[in-house]
Parts: sequence; structure tokens; C-alpha cells
Amino acid sequence: MSKALRMKVIEHPKSGCPVAWAAGGNLNVLWLALKGLAAGLAIAIPVGPVNVLVASRALAGGRRPGIVSGLGAAMADTFYGSIAGFSITFIIQFLLREEFWIRVIGGILLVGIGVVYFRKPPQHMEAASAGAHSDFVSTLLLTLTNPTTVLSFLAVLAALGLGDSGPDWRTLVLVGGIFCGSMTWWIILTETVYRLRDRFDERAVSWMNRIAGLAIGAFGVLTFILGMVQGR
Repeated sequence: MSKALRMKVIEHPKSGCPVAWAAGGNLNVLWLALKGLAAGLAIAIPVGPVNVLVASRALAGGRRPGIVSGLGAAMADTFYGSIAGFSITFIIQFLLREEFWIRVIGGILLVGIGVVYFRKPPQHMEAASAGAHSDFVSTLLLTLTNPTTVLSFLAVLAALGLGDSGPDWRTLVLVGGIFCGSMTWWIILTETVYRLRDRFDERAVSWMNRIAGLAIGAFGVLTFILGMVQGR
């Protein structure tokens, strides 16, 4: 592994400024970014409350609410990916130590959002959006309420052969790939739902809101129970 991570700076022939890095083995910048992309996709794709929320907003409000909501989730994934990638031990320990309160508060928040969506009237098209700021912040906070995401990233990075710490620039490339991978999923999900939404009338949208509300609320109850079981 150490030979593969031995890097050499490639300088511009005239200015002498560093323009790229050459890897001593098979691992190069592109391959590292692709591994980060894979890690971001692996964390974002599994179905959860944020997936339901992004799909529901894309169905009711169009591309913008869906993508902005996905951006909030991608930023949270990138935050946890950075912690895992840079192996910031004291933050990891803090998240695990305060997992009880994070899960309890997150569970209550999810239940509240679920109730709102269950009772939400069937607004179709862009009128359904609550605003870009609200869309971004809500998914950011919801994703951050699962502190074990950082452990998932540690496991995924280890599986991809990136468990050992390396140069800071190498970790930055990895984190950039994580963001791109997560955001790629949210764009795909939003675009897929957006292209299908013309097939839904107001009655179908109303049922989708109820289903989304029940699903988000159920995730909230589960999160709350896990927090209580885990205890202080």
C-alpha cells in the first residue's frame, strides 16, 4: 500500500506551479475520486426518510425542491465522509457518545415532519415548495441526526481499500468524490420522479403525501426507539 501511495508533484514547465500528482502505483487522482464517488453512492442510495422526502418534494414541486433537498443531504454526507476520511477521532467519539440525544431529537423531528406530510393538502406543481432554504436545512438536519453514518463511511472506505490515512490532498479528493457520488444519486432520483409526475393527479399526490408521512413518521419512531434502547 505504501508504494502505491507514494506521490510525486508534476510542475508546470514554465511557471513551476504544481498542476498534478503522479502516483507511484495504480492509484491515481481519477481512481481515488471514483472510489469517493462509489462511497457517496453507497451511503445515499439505501432507502430512508430523506429519500422519501426528496422524492415527495420532486413530485409536488418539481426539480428545484428535489435537487435543493438532495443538496442538503449531500452536504451532510460530505460532512460525515470528511470526519471518516480525515479520521477525526475526537468528533467520532463525540458523535457516538451523544448518539442517544441525537437519535431522540432526530426521531422526534422525523415524526413531526411525518405528521405535516400526512396532513399536507395535495398541492401540485411549484406551489408545493416551502422554499429553497427550508428544503435544504430540513434534509441537512435529518441526515445529520444519524451519527452512525460516519461508521458506515469508515466501513465503506475500508472496503474500498481506503482505510489507511494518507496525505491531506488525497483525502480532499476522496471527500470531493463522496459529495459528487451523493449528489449524483439525488439528481437521478429527482429527475426520475420529475419525469413521472405528470402521470399523477391531485388525488394521487394526496396519497403520496400520506404514504410519505407514514414512512417518515415510521423512520422517526424507529430512530427514537433505537435511541432509547441504546440509552445514555
